[in-house]
Amino acid sequence: MTSSSAPVPGPSGASPPSGPLRRLTARGRDEAHRVASPLELFFDLCFVVAIAQAGVQLVHAVAEGHPGEGILNYAMAFFAIWWAWMNFSWFASAYDNDDALYRIVTLVQIAGVLVLAAGISRAATQHDFLLVWIGYVIMRLALVWQWLRAARSAAGAERTTALRYAYGVLLCQVGWLGLVLLPEPSRPWVFLVMAIAELCVPLYAEKVQETPWHPHHIAERYGLFTIIVLGETIAAATVAVKSAVDEHEALGELLPIAAGGLLIVFSAWWIYFVVPIHGHLRSSGRAFLWGYGHYLVFASAAAIGAGLEVAVEQAVGKARISTLSASAAVTLPAALYLLTVWVLHSRHFKVGLAQQLVLPVTALLVICCTFLGEWAVLATGLVSAAAVATGVTLTARTAARQRAADAAAPAG
Repeated sequence: MTSSSAPVPGPSGASPPSGPLRRLTARGRDEAHRVASPLELFFDLCFVVAIAQAGVQLVHAVAEGHPGEGILNYAMAFFAIWWAWMNFSWFASAYDNDDALYRIVTLVQIAGVLVLAAGISRAATQHDFLLVWIGYVIMRLALVWQWLRAARSAAGAERTTALRYAYGVLLCQVGWLGLVLLPEPSRPWVFLVMAIAELCVPLYAEKVQETPWHPHHIAERYGLFTIIVLGETIAAATVAVKSAVDEHEALGELLPIAAGGLLIVFSAWWIYFVVPIHGHLRSSGRAFLWGYGHYLVFASAAAIGAGLEVAVEQAVGKARISTLSASAAVTLPAALYLLTVWVLHSRHFKVGLAQQLVLPVTALLVICCTFLGEWAVLATGLVSAAAVATGVTLTARTAARQRAADAAAPAG
């Protein structure tokens, strides 16, 4: 494991000279035992605040009967959160040298995350994006500094790639001013245009030369962030249990929500981590699809937690929505999570039609659970748990058949 004080190996595996300041050179893509550093874990932890703020605003909007507006605001806020995390994580995978300057600049980025989190509420309720934009300025200027440091230490195509990243990030940051300066009705369109522009920056920059991100490290970083967003669902299930204790009159409605919420998050964790994905990421084309597709994985996982809180508020009479709407707040993000994890993860490791169909069929059944009234959340949890059990059984049978075939091969 790379400790926070150990020198970072370079591409050749040799350790650079020690000291508080070192050249920001590319790390080796095949570096052994590459894992997340304590600084990266601290960086992720600070995103919990921003994710929680986005979830709170989604809960309020859905519970008050404004799901369309709530989902749009949530999608915009979560994109800002996810993209800031993405920018840092892929850069760190390629260039983290863990010197004093790198740490300080990363701490500046963390400050920007906290400013962003503080502005999410105003963005959702008042459509005032100034504080969010300021938080992004802090994060992005720090990121540009990192890319310029990398460019200074590089040459040829690698230098061109780093400069393209730096200039692309700066131009996009200027474009995001539209959310602050333009009239409110135009802001969703500004968001759409700028989100596409942001997604194009890495595609353009890495046409020259691919940055040396580490597949195993990236897979671990995404897994850790998945745990963070699933933590929002754990928190929501805890709220359901607490409400069940406090609201004795609604005990029968709240306990199934709490039990179903726990089953959903346990199943979501199992389904995501059942297979190692790093070997699939060695192709850059696959890596882009996998990395970008996780916007839906992360956003839907956090939205499940928000949906559980909506279901709790509806059960105790604090939400102005029907039981059907409250159920849909849980089942729809759960189904989206299952489908996106299948597309990005599971389908690459399934053998045979039966294994391939488990998660798509489960997602369809979860959507059907929406119409089960107060039992919808518990039914969703049971269906998700059944998918895990079915997948484990089918995988075990396939492995047993393969072992039997391998044992019989020499005799044949």
